[in-house]
Amino acid sequence: MKLDIIISADDIKDKVIKDKVVVVIDMLRATSVIVTAINNGCKKVIPVLTVEEAFDIVKDHREQYILGGERRALKIEGFDVSNSPLEYDKESVCDKTVVISTTNGTRAINGCIDAKHIYIGAMINARAVAQKIIELGEDVVFVNAGTYGQFSMDDFICAGYMINCILESTKAELTDVAFTANYAYENNKDILSFIKNARHYNVIKSLGLDEDLAYCMKKDIISIVPEFKDGEIKQSIN
Repeated sequence: MKLDIIISADDIKDKVIKDKVVVVIDMLRATSVIVTAINNGCKKVIPVLTVEEAFDIVKDHREQYILGGERRALKIEGFDVSNSPLEYDKESVCDKTVVISTTNGTRAINGCIDAKHIYIGAMINARAVAQKIIELGEDVVFVNAGTYGQFSMDDFICAGYMINCILESTKAELTDVAFTANYAYENNKDILSFIKNARHYNVIKSLGLDEDLAYCMKKDIISIVPEFKDGEIKQSIN
């Protein structure tokens, strides 16, 4: 098994992900939102690139949908909820379809459509993702959404934690960047000590979203692994 990392949505290359197992990470906050929404009983999540596409999907049966997402970390005008995982509680999302559009995360997810499997990962379900990867026993590329096309420390250490969990149970070949992510986690296991210096972390903190940050840094509080397939994200069952 070989483990690799792509450091941002802008760095996704078809030749690297084609027919591979991919784990998309945008821990602050899109993939944390998706994992939370699926865990709280939403039927599925549809990740889209544009606001216009989101409104078009929901126009005929608005009551069946929850519109969520952000632009530059702020709620989109006309949407039901923002990109805070705390807003996707059972009362809000159960038996609904969530349509989500974010600056980084949904772009990364849709950029991986040529992969064999596309799993959704965050710190909150990291160990479950690691277990899924161990069971598959195939090469994996962790795709970090990044921030505006650039490297993001938060996604990087999240990938490092998943790699660390994998190495607890099995051997794997690590690329240089995967080795470095694991090393970063090994030396910053409390997570905050590392990502408090991240640009994206500080943008979210400046907006007063401390509860979001605290939630997204929690390890392994959810045991499901959502999978993106045919334009929809549902709980993986294979």
